[in-house]
Amino acid sequence: MSNSEIAILFFLQLTAILAACRLVGLLVRRMGQPQVVGEMIAGVLLGPSLLGLLVPHWQEKLFPTGPSMTMIYVFAQVGLVLYMFLVGLEFDTGLIRHRIPSAVSISLSGIFTPLALGALTAALLVRQEGKFFTEGVETWQAMLFMGSAIAITAFPMLARIIFERRLTGTSLGTLALAAGATDDAISWCLLAVVLAVFKNDTQIAFLAIGGGVVYAAFVLTVGKRLLSRLGTKAEREGGVSSPLMALVLTLLMLAAWFTDYVGIYAVFGAFILGAAMPRGVFAERIRRAFEPLTTHLLLPLFFVFSGLNTEIGLVNSVTLWGVALLILLVSVLGKGVACWFAARLNKEPQREALALGSLMNARGLMELILLNIGLQAGLITPTLFTILVFMAIATTLMATPLFELVYGRFRPPPAPVPGAAEGAVASLAEAGGGSR
Repeated sequence: MSNSEIAILFFLQLTAILAACRLVGLLVRRMGQPQVVGEMIAGVLLGPSLLGLLVPHWQEKLFPTGPSMTMIYVFAQVGLVLYMFLVGLEFDTGLIRHRIPSAVSISLSGIFTPLALGALTAALLVRQEGKFFTEGVETWQAMLFMGSAIAITAFPMLARIIFERRLTGTSLGTLALAAGATDDAISWCLLAVVLAVFKNDTQIAFLAIGGGVVYAAFVLTVGKRLLSRLGTKAEREGGVSSPLMALVLTLLMLAAWFTDYVGIYAVFGAFILGAAMPRGVFAERIRRAFEPLTTHLLLPLFFVFSGLNTEIGLVNSVTLWGVALLILLVSVLGKGVACWFAARLNKEPQREALALGSLMNARGLMELILLNIGLQAGLITPTLFTILVFMAIATTLMATPLFELVYGRFRPPPAPVPGAAEGAVASLAEAGGGSR
Protein backbone atom coordinates (compact mmCIF):
# COMPACT_ATOMS: atom_id res chain seq x y z
CA MET A 1 0.00 0.00 0.00
CA SER A 2 1.45 3.37 -1.06
CA ASN A 3 1.60 6.44 1.17
CA SER A 4 -1.26 8.11 -0.73
CA GLU A 5 -3.43 5.00 -0.35
CA ILE A 6 -2.68 4.89 3.39
CA ALA A 7 -3.69 8.55 3.71
CA ILE A 8 -6.94 8.00 1.77
CA LEU A 9 -7.86 5.02 3.96
CA PHE A 10 -6.92 6.91 7.13
CA PHE A 11 -9.31 9.78 6.31
CA LEU A 12 -12.10 7.27 5.64
CA GLN A 13 -11.37 5.59 8.98
CA LEU A 14 -11.52 8.96 10.74
CA THR A 15 -14.88 9.65 9.13
CA ALA A 16 -16.29 6.31 10.27
CA ILE A 17 -14.87 6.68 13.79
CA LEU A 18 -16.13 10.22 14.36
CA ALA A 19 -19.57 9.43 12.91
CA ALA A 20 -19.91 6.27 15.04
CA CYS A 21 -18.79 8.09 18.19
CA ARG A 22 -21.28 10.86 17.54
CA LEU A 23 -24.22 8.54 16.89
CA VAL A 24 -23.52 6.13 19.74
CA GLY A 25 -22.71 9.06 22.01
CA LEU A 26 -26.15 10.57 21.38
CA LEU A 27 -27.79 7.26 22.29
CA VAL A 28 -25.84 6.63 25.48
CA ARG A 29 -26.33 10.20 26.68
CA ARG A 30 -30.09 9.62 26.52
CA MET A 31 -29.47 6.75 28.95
CA GLY A 32 -27.49 8.95 31.33
CA GLN A 33 -24.03 7.75 30.27
CA PRO A 34 -21.19 10.14 29.42
CA GLN A 35 -19.93 10.51 25.85
CA VAL A 36 -16.78 8.60 26.77
CA VAL A 37 -18.86 5.43 27.22
CA GLY A 38 -20.32 5.95 23.77
CA GLU A 39 -16.83 6.16 22.30
CA MET A 40 -15.84 2.96 24.10
CA ILE A 41 -18.90 1.12 22.79
CA ALA A 42 -18.46 2.58 19.30
CA GLY A 43 -14.99 1.05 19.12
CA VAL A 44 -16.37 -2.37 20.03
CA LEU A 45 -19.16 -2.02 17.44
CA LEU A 46 -16.71 -1.09 14.69
CA GLY A 47 -14.48 -4.06 15.52
CA PRO A 48 -14.92 -7.82 15.13
CA SER A 49 -17.60 -8.01 17.84
CA LEU A 50 -20.34 -6.54 15.60
CA LEU A 51 -19.24 -5.07 12.27
CA GLY A 52 -16.81 -7.93 11.74
CA LEU A 53 -19.57 -10.40 12.61
CA LEU A 54 -22.21 -8.88 10.31
CA VAL A 55 -20.08 -7.82 7.35
CA PRO A 56 -16.56 -9.19 7.88
CA HIS A 57 -15.38 -8.22 4.40
CA TRP A 58 -16.28 -4.55 4.93
CA GLN A 59 -14.74 -4.51 8.38
CA GLU A 60 -11.45 -5.92 7.09
CA LYS A 61 -11.45 -3.41 4.23
CA LEU A 62 -12.13 -0.46 6.52
CA PHE A 63 -9.77 -1.44 9.35
CA PRO A 64 -7.09 -3.72 7.86
CA THR A 65 -4.06 -4.65 9.93
CA GLY A 66 -1.23 -2.45 8.74
CA PRO A 67 0.06 1.13 8.53
CA SER A 68 -3.34 2.83 8.84
CA MET A 69 -3.97 1.17 12.22
CA THR A 70 -0.55 2.31 13.34
CA MET A 71 -1.52 5.87 12.39
CA ILE A 72 -4.73 5.61 14.41
CA TYR A 73 -2.75 4.35 17.39
CA VAL A 74 -0.19 7.18 17.18
CA PHE A 75 -2.83 9.91 16.82
CA ALA A 76 -4.77 8.33 19.67
CA GLN A 77 -1.74 8.50 21.93
CA VAL A 78 -1.20 12.16 21.08
CA GLY A 79 -4.84 12.90 21.92
CA LEU A 80 -4.64 11.07 25.23
CA VAL A 81 -1.44 12.86 26.21
CA LEU A 82 -2.93 16.28 25.39
CA TYR A 83 -6.09 15.49 27.32
CA MET A 84 -4.30 14.28 30.44
CA PHE A 85 -2.16 17.42 30.30
CA LEU A 86 -5.39 19.47 30.40
CA VAL A 87 -6.57 17.38 33.35
CA GLY A 88 -3.32 18.17 35.15
CA LEU A 89 -3.87 21.88 34.53
CA GLU A 90 -7.15 21.61 36.46
CA PHE A 91 -5.68 19.55 39.31
CA ASP A 92 -5.80 21.73 42.43
CA THR A 93 -3.28 20.39 44.94
CA GLY A 94 -4.45 22.93 47.50
CA LEU A 95 -7.80 21.16 47.87
CA ILE A 96 -6.16 17.85 48.72
CA ARG A 97 -3.66 19.03 51.33
CA HIS A 98 -6.12 18.98 54.22
CA ARG A 99 -7.47 15.59 53.11
CA ILE A 100 -4.20 13.70 52.72
CA PRO A 101 -5.23 10.94 55.18
CA SER A 102 -8.36 10.25 53.12
CA ALA A 103 -6.48 10.26 49.81
CA VAL A 104 -3.77 7.90 51.10
CA SER A 105 -6.27 5.58 52.79
CA ILE A 106 -8.50 5.35 49.71
CA SER A 107 -5.49 4.76 47.45
CA LEU A 108 -4.10 1.98 49.63
CA SER A 109 -7.51 0.33 50.00
CA GLY A 110 -7.98 0.53 46.24
CA ILE A 111 -4.68 -1.29 45.72
CA PHE A 112 -4.26 -3.87 48.47
CA THR A 113 -7.84 -5.16 48.62
CA PRO A 114 -8.03 -5.85 44.85
CA LEU A 115 -4.54 -7.34 44.99
CA ALA A 116 -5.62 -9.81 47.67
CA LEU A 117 -8.90 -10.77 46.02
CA GLY A 118 -7.32 -10.88 42.56
CA ALA A 119 -4.53 -13.08 43.82
CA LEU A 120 -7.01 -15.57 45.30
CA THR A 121 -8.97 -15.64 42.04
CA ALA A 122 -5.81 -16.15 39.97
CA ALA A 123 -4.71 -18.99 42.27
CA LEU A 124 -7.90 -20.82 41.27
CA LEU A 125 -7.65 -20.05 37.56
CA VAL A 126 -3.96 -20.88 37.16
CA ARG A 127 -4.67 -24.51 38.07
CA GLN A 128 -6.35 -24.97 34.68
CA GLU A 129 -3.10 -24.98 32.78
CA GLY A 130 -3.10 -23.13 29.49
CA LYS A 131 -6.74 -22.03 29.67
CA PHE A 132 -6.42 -18.66 31.36
CA PHE A 133 -2.68 -18.19 31.89
CA THR A 134 0.03 -19.49 29.59
CA GLU A 135 2.01 -22.53 30.68
CA GLY A 136 5.21 -20.61 31.47
CA VAL A 137 3.54 -18.38 34.08
CA GLU A 138 4.28 -19.07 37.76
CA THR A 139 1.39 -18.99 40.24
CA TRP A 140 2.65 -15.87 42.02
CA GLN A 141 3.08 -14.08 38.68
CA ALA A 142 -0.51 -14.88 37.76
CA MET A 143 -1.67 -13.66 41.18
CA LEU A 144 0.21 -10.37 40.87
CA PHE A 145 -1.02 -9.74 37.33
CA MET A 146 -4.65 -10.43 38.21
CA GLY A 147 -4.37 -8.20 41.27
CA SER A 148 -2.95 -5.38 39.15
CA ALA A 149 -5.70 -5.80 36.55
CA ILE A 150 -8.43 -5.54 39.18
CA ALA A 151 -6.71 -2.69 41.05
CA ILE A 152 -6.30 -0.37 38.07
CA THR A 153 -8.65 2.60 37.64
CA ALA A 154 -9.91 4.17 34.41
CA PHE A 155 -7.93 7.32 35.12
CA PRO A 156 -8.58 9.10 31.78
CA MET A 157 -12.24 8.11 31.99
CA LEU A 158 -12.43 9.12 35.65
CA ALA A 159 -10.99 12.50 34.72
CA ARG A 160 -13.46 12.93 31.89
CA ILE A 161 -16.48 12.01 34.02
CA ILE A 162 -15.30 14.59 36.56
CA PHE A 163 -15.08 17.19 33.79
CA GLU A 164 -18.53 16.32 32.39
CA ARG A 165 -20.17 16.41 35.83
CA ARG A 166 -18.43 19.73 36.59
CA LEU A 167 -16.56 18.39 39.58
CA THR A 168 -13.26 19.88 38.40
CA GLY A 169 -11.67 21.87 41.19
CA THR A 170 -14.04 20.48 43.84
CA SER A 171 -12.87 18.58 46.88
CA LEU A 172 -14.54 15.35 45.69
CA GLY A 173 -13.14 15.61 42.16
CA THR A 174 -9.62 16.32 43.35
CA LEU A 175 -9.73 13.50 45.91
CA ALA A 176 -10.92 11.03 43.25
CA LEU A 177 -8.20 12.11 40.79
CA ALA A 178 -5.49 11.85 43.46
CA ALA A 179 -6.56 8.37 44.51
CA GLY A 180 -7.01 7.21 40.91
CA ALA A 181 -3.62 8.50 39.79
CA THR A 182 -1.87 6.86 42.75
CA ASP A 183 -3.61 3.53 42.21
CA ASP A 184 -2.75 3.43 38.52
CA ALA A 185 0.88 4.36 39.10
CA ILE A 186 1.26 1.52 41.64
CA SER A 187 -0.54 -0.91 39.31
CA TRP A 188 1.85 -0.11 36.47
CA CYS A 189 4.82 -0.61 38.78
CA LEU A 190 3.46 -4.02 39.82
CA LEU A 191 3.01 -4.97 36.17
CA ALA A 192 6.58 -3.90 35.48
CA VAL A 193 7.80 -6.24 38.24
CA VAL A 194 5.80 -9.15 36.78
CA LEU A 195 7.14 -8.52 33.27
CA ALA A 196 10.69 -8.15 34.56
CA VAL A 197 10.61 -11.54 36.28
CA PHE A 198 8.67 -13.23 33.48
CA LYS A 199 11.16 -11.97 30.88
CA ASN A 200 14.11 -12.46 33.23
CA ASP A 201 15.01 -8.75 32.88
CA THR A 202 15.09 -6.78 36.16
CA GLN A 203 15.89 -3.59 34.26
CA ILE A 204 12.19 -3.27 33.31
CA ALA A 205 11.13 -2.93 36.95
CA PHE A 206 14.00 -0.62 37.93
CA LEU A 207 13.29 1.69 34.99
CA ALA A 208 9.55 1.86 35.67
CA ILE A 209 9.67 2.45 39.41
CA GLY A 210 12.91 4.44 39.65
CA GLY A 211 12.29 6.51 36.55
CA GLY A 212 8.73 7.33 37.55
CA VAL A 213 9.69 8.47 41.04
CA VAL A 214 12.60 10.59 39.80
CA TYR A 215 10.46 12.19 37.10
CA ALA A 216 7.60 13.08 39.46
CA ALA A 217 9.94 14.42 42.14
CA PHE A 218 11.88 16.57 39.67
CA VAL A 219 8.88 18.00 37.80
CA LEU A 220 6.87 18.81 40.95
CA THR A 221 9.79 20.56 42.68
CA VAL A 222 12.54 22.00 40.46
CA GLY A 223 10.42 21.83 37.32
CA LYS A 224 7.50 23.64 38.93
CA ARG A 225 9.74 26.53 40.01
CA LEU A 226 11.20 26.84 36.52
CA LEU A 227 7.80 26.62 34.85
CA SER A 228 6.46 29.43 37.05
CA ARG A 229 8.41 31.81 34.81
CA LEU A 230 6.08 30.89 31.95
CA GLY A 231 3.14 32.03 34.06
CA THR A 232 4.85 35.29 34.88
CA LYS A 233 5.53 35.92 31.19
CA ALA A 234 1.91 35.14 30.26
CA GLU A 235 0.59 37.49 32.96
CA ARG A 236 2.90 40.25 31.79
CA GLU A 237 1.95 39.87 28.12
CA GLY A 238 -1.72 39.15 28.77
CA GLY A 239 -1.64 35.86 26.87
CA VAL A 240 0.47 33.00 25.56
CA SER A 241 2.55 33.69 22.46
CA SER A 242 3.13 31.18 19.65
CA PRO A 243 6.74 30.50 20.69
CA LEU A 244 5.59 29.88 24.26
CA MET A 245 2.86 27.51 23.01
CA ALA A 246 5.46 25.62 20.98
CA LEU A 247 7.67 25.32 24.07
CA VAL A 248 4.80 23.86 26.11
CA LEU A 249 4.09 21.28 23.40
CA THR A 250 7.76 20.36 23.21
CA LEU A 251 7.96 19.85 26.98
CA LEU A 252 4.75 17.81 26.88
CA MET A 253 6.03 15.46 24.20
CA LEU A 254 9.32 15.07 26.08
CA ALA A 255 7.46 14.21 29.29
CA ALA A 256 5.27 11.68 27.47
CA TRP A 257 8.31 10.09 25.81
CA PHE A 258 10.23 9.73 29.06
CA THR A 259 7.46 8.15 31.14
CA ASP A 260 6.51 5.86 28.25
CA TYR A 261 10.14 4.86 27.85
CA VAL A 262 10.59 3.95 31.50
CA GLY A 263 7.34 1.94 31.49
CA ILE A 264 4.97 4.07 33.61
CA TYR A 265 2.95 5.12 30.52
CA ALA A 266 2.74 8.48 28.78
CA VAL A 267 -0.47 9.70 30.46
CA PHE A 268 1.25 10.08 33.82
CA GLY A 269 4.05 12.16 32.36
CA ALA A 270 1.45 14.44 30.77
CA PHE A 271 -0.69 14.65 33.92
CA ILE A 272 2.23 15.46 36.23
CA LEU A 273 3.55 18.12 33.83
CA GLY A 274 0.10 19.69 33.69
CA ALA A 275 -0.14 19.71 37.48
CA ALA A 276 3.22 21.51 37.66
CA MET A 277 2.23 24.23 35.19
CA PRO A 278 1.38 27.75 36.45
CA ARG A 279 -2.28 28.71 36.75
CA GLY A 280 -4.04 31.97 35.90
CA VAL A 281 -3.84 33.48 32.42
CA PHE A 282 -1.31 30.90 31.27
CA ALA A 283 -3.47 27.85 32.09
CA GLU A 284 -6.63 29.50 30.75
CA ARG A 285 -5.07 30.29 27.35
CA ILE A 286 -3.51 26.83 27.05
CA ARG A 287 -6.86 25.17 27.73
CA ARG A 288 -8.66 27.31 25.18
CA ALA A 289 -6.03 26.51 22.55
CA PHE A 290 -5.69 22.74 23.12
CA GLU A 291 -9.17 21.63 24.18
CA PRO A 292 -11.30 21.72 20.98
CA LEU A 293 -9.08 19.58 18.74
CA THR A 294 -8.20 17.24 21.61
CA THR A 295 -11.71 16.35 22.75
CA HIS A 296 -13.46 16.44 19.37
CA LEU A 297 -10.94 14.68 17.12
CA LEU A 298 -7.94 13.07 18.81
CA LEU A 299 -9.32 11.66 22.06
CA PRO A 300 -12.09 9.54 20.46
CA LEU A 301 -9.37 7.71 18.50
CA PHE A 302 -7.91 6.40 21.75
CA PHE A 303 -11.16 4.81 22.89
CA VAL A 304 -12.07 3.44 19.46
CA PHE A 305 -8.64 1.93 18.80
CA SER A 306 -8.85 -0.26 21.88
CA GLY A 307 -12.40 -1.28 21.02
CA LEU A 308 -11.28 -2.41 17.57
CA ASN A 309 -9.05 -4.99 19.25
CA THR A 310 -11.82 -6.42 21.45
CA GLU A 311 -13.86 -9.52 20.58
CA ILE A 312 -16.56 -10.18 23.17
CA GLY A 313 -17.73 -13.31 21.33
CA LEU A 314 -14.83 -15.37 22.69
CA VAL A 315 -16.74 -15.90 25.94
CA ASN A 316 -18.95 -18.65 24.55
CA SER A 317 -19.80 -21.12 27.33
CA VAL A 318 -21.68 -21.20 30.62
CA THR A 319 -18.46 -21.99 32.50
CA LEU A 320 -16.62 -19.03 31.01
CA TRP A 321 -19.52 -16.70 31.75
CA GLY A 322 -19.46 -18.01 35.32
CA VAL A 323 -15.78 -17.12 35.58
CA ALA A 324 -16.53 -13.71 34.06
CA LEU A 325 -19.23 -13.01 36.66
CA LEU A 326 -16.93 -14.16 39.47
CA ILE A 327 -14.20 -11.79 38.32
CA LEU A 328 -16.75 -8.97 38.00
CA LEU A 329 -17.96 -9.57 41.57
CA VAL A 330 -14.40 -9.68 42.91
CA SER A 331 -13.60 -6.48 41.04
CA VAL A 332 -16.56 -4.55 42.44
CA LEU A 333 -15.87 -5.74 46.01
CA GLY A 334 -12.14 -5.12 45.77
CA LYS A 335 -12.34 -1.64 44.30
CA GLY A 336 -15.70 0.05 44.73
CA VAL A 337 -16.67 -1.34 48.13
CA ALA A 338 -13.14 -1.11 49.54
CA CYS A 339 -12.74 2.56 48.53
CA TRP A 340 -16.17 3.41 49.96
CA PHE A 341 -15.28 1.69 53.24
CA ALA A 342 -11.91 3.50 53.44
CA ALA A 343 -13.61 6.84 52.84
CA ARG A 344 -16.11 6.19 55.61
CA LEU A 345 -13.33 5.22 58.01
CA ASN A 346 -11.82 8.64 57.33
CA LYS A 347 -15.17 10.25 58.22
CA GLU A 348 -16.01 11.32 54.69
CA PRO A 349 -19.75 12.06 54.23
CA GLN A 350 -21.75 9.01 53.17
CA ARG A 351 -22.72 10.40 49.77
CA GLU A 352 -19.16 11.44 48.93
CA ALA A 353 -17.85 8.07 50.07
CA LEU A 354 -20.35 6.25 47.85
CA ALA A 355 -19.52 8.58 44.96
CA LEU A 356 -15.81 7.85 45.36
CA GLY A 357 -16.46 4.12 45.39
CA SER A 358 -18.54 4.29 42.22
CA LEU A 359 -15.94 6.40 40.37
CA MET A 360 -12.93 4.35 41.49
CA ASN A 361 -14.65 1.13 40.43
CA ALA A 362 -14.50 2.05 36.72
CA ARG A 363 -11.61 0.45 34.78
CA GLY A 364 -12.14 1.64 31.23
CA LEU A 365 -9.40 1.54 28.65
CA MET A 366 -6.47 1.84 31.05
CA GLU A 367 -7.48 -1.71 31.84
CA LEU A 368 -7.43 -2.60 28.15
CA ILE A 369 -3.95 -1.16 27.80
CA LEU A 370 -2.70 -3.28 30.68
CA LEU A 371 -4.45 -6.36 29.30
CA ASN A 372 -2.96 -5.89 25.85
CA ILE A 373 0.50 -5.70 27.41
CA GLY A 374 -0.15 -8.92 29.32
CA LEU A 375 -1.46 -10.66 26.20
CA GLN A 376 1.43 -9.57 24.00
CA ALA A 377 3.95 -10.55 26.68
CA GLY A 378 2.48 -14.06 26.82
CA LEU A 379 1.16 -13.85 30.39
CA ILE A 380 -2.52 -14.44 29.68
CA THR A 381 -4.53 -16.29 27.04
CA PRO A 382 -7.07 -14.67 24.68
CA THR A 383 -9.83 -16.25 26.77
CA LEU A 384 -8.84 -14.49 29.99
CA PHE A 385 -8.15 -11.34 27.99
CA THR A 386 -11.75 -11.32 26.76
CA ILE A 387 -13.18 -12.02 30.22
CA LEU A 388 -11.22 -9.14 31.72
CA VAL A 389 -12.38 -6.89 28.88
CA PHE A 390 -15.95 -7.78 29.81
CA MET A 391 -15.18 -6.80 33.41
CA ALA A 392 -13.70 -3.48 32.28
CA ILE A 393 -16.74 -2.61 30.17
CA ALA A 394 -19.22 -3.66 32.87
CA THR A 395 -17.56 -1.70 35.69
CA THR A 396 -17.25 1.35 33.45
CA LEU A 397 -20.91 1.24 32.46
CA MET A 398 -21.80 1.01 36.15
CA ALA A 399 -19.84 4.10 37.15
CA THR A 400 -22.02 6.97 35.95
CA PRO A 401 -25.46 5.54 36.89
CA LEU A 402 -24.21 4.63 40.37
CA PHE A 403 -22.59 8.05 40.77
CA GLU A 404 -25.82 9.82 39.76
CA LEU A 405 -27.85 7.58 42.05
CA VAL A 406 -25.79 8.16 45.18
CA TYR A 407 -24.48 11.70 44.60
CA GLY A 408 -25.22 13.48 41.33
CA ARG A 409 -28.98 13.89 41.73
CA PHE A 410 -28.50 15.43 45.19
CA ARG A 411 -25.95 17.98 44.00
CA PRO A 412 -27.23 21.52 43.28
CA PRO A 413 -26.75 22.85 39.72
CA PRO A 414 -23.30 24.41 39.27
CA ALA A 415 -23.09 28.17 39.24
CA PRO A 416 -21.95 29.86 36.00
CA VAL A 417 -18.19 30.30 35.74
CA PRO A 418 -17.45 34.03 35.72
CA GLY A 419 -14.90 35.87 33.66
CA ALA A 420 -12.90 35.08 30.56
CA ALA A 421 -12.29 31.52 31.64
CA GLU A 422 -15.98 30.63 31.32
CA GLY A 423 -15.75 29.36 27.75
CA ALA A 424 -12.70 27.20 28.38
CA VAL A 425 -13.97 25.64 31.59
CA ALA A 426 -17.46 25.06 30.20
CA SER A 427 -16.15 23.44 27.04
CA LEU A 428 -14.00 21.09 29.06
CA ALA A 429 -16.86 20.28 31.41
CA GLU A 430 -19.12 19.52 28.46
CA ALA A 431 -16.52 17.64 26.42
CA GLY A 432 -18.36 14.77 24.85
CA GLY A 433 -21.67 16.20 26.01
CA GLY A 434 -24.09 18.46 24.21
CA SER A 435 -21.35 20.13 22.18
CA ARG A 436 -20.64 16.78 20.59
